[in-house]
Amino acid sequence: MLYISVYMKIKKLLIDLADIYRFVINVIREVFLPPYDWKETLRQCFVVGNRSLFLIVFTSFLAGVVFTRQSRPSLSSFGAESWLPSLVSQAVVRSLGPLITGLICAGKLGSNMGAELGSMRVTEQIDAMEVSGTRPFSFLVASRVTAATLMLPFLVVFADMTALLGSFLTVNFMNNSSFQLYFNDVAVSITYVDIFSSLIKAAFFGFAIGAVGCYAGYHAERGTAGVGKAANTAVVVSMILIFVIDLLSLQFINLFRR
Repeated sequence: MLYISVYMKIKKLLIDLADIYRFVINVIREVFLPPYDWKETLRQCFVVGNRSLFLIVFTSFLAGVVFTRQSRPSLSSFGAESWLPSLVSQAVVRSLGPLITGLICAGKLGSNMGAELGSMRVTEQIDAMEVSGTRPFSFLVASRVTAATLMLPFLVVFADMTALLGSFLTVNFMNNSSFQLYFNDVAVSITYVDIFSSLIKAAFFGFAIGAVGCYAGYHAERGTAGVGKAANTAVVVSMILIFVIDLLSLQFINLFRR
C-alpha cells in the first residue's frame, strides 16, 4: 500500500508539472503574439498598483526604520557607524525592497487572482467563455500575468525609496544627519548592476506571482472549497518561488560583481 501511495503521489506530481509547463508556454505565447488586449492589461496594471502600493510603501518604511535601528549598534561597536547609509542602501536595493514587494504582492495579488479565477471556474463562467470563443486565456490570464510582470519593478522603486527615507529619518533623529550627506553615501554605494538586477528580479517575481495565481484559479476544483484552495495554493507557492528566484538571481548577479 505504501508503494502504491508513493507511486500515485509521484505520478500526480509529474502530471501537475506537465500541466504547469504547458500553462506557462501558453501564457508566454498569449503575451507576445497578437492580438493584444491592451485595455484589459492596463486595467489590471491599475488593479495591481491600487491594491498593493499603500501596503508596500508602509511596510517598506517600517522595514527601513527597523533595519537601521538594529544595524546601528553593531556598527557603532566597531567604530563604523559612518557605513550605515551604505549598508542599508545595499541591503534595501539588492534584496530587502524586492523581497518585501514580492511577498506582499504574493499575498495580495496571488490570493486575489486565485480566488477570482477560481470563482469564475467554479461558477462555469470560464467554460461559457471557452464555448463562446472569446479567448478567455488571453483576456483572463495573459493580461494579469503581464500586468504583474510590468508593475512589480515600479512597486520595487517605491519600496526602495520609502525604505531609504525611513532609514534617513531614523538616522536624522538619532544623529541629526543631513539629507545631502546621507543620500550622497547612498548614491556612492549603489551601482547600476544593483539597480537593474533588482528591477529584473522584480519582473520575474511578478511573472511568478501572476502565473501561479492564474494557474491555481484557472484549474480550481469544482465546489466552494475549490476557491479557497486555489487562493491558498497561489499564496504559498508564490512565496516559495520568490525565495527560490531570489537565491538563483543572487548567485547569477554575483558573477557580474567579481
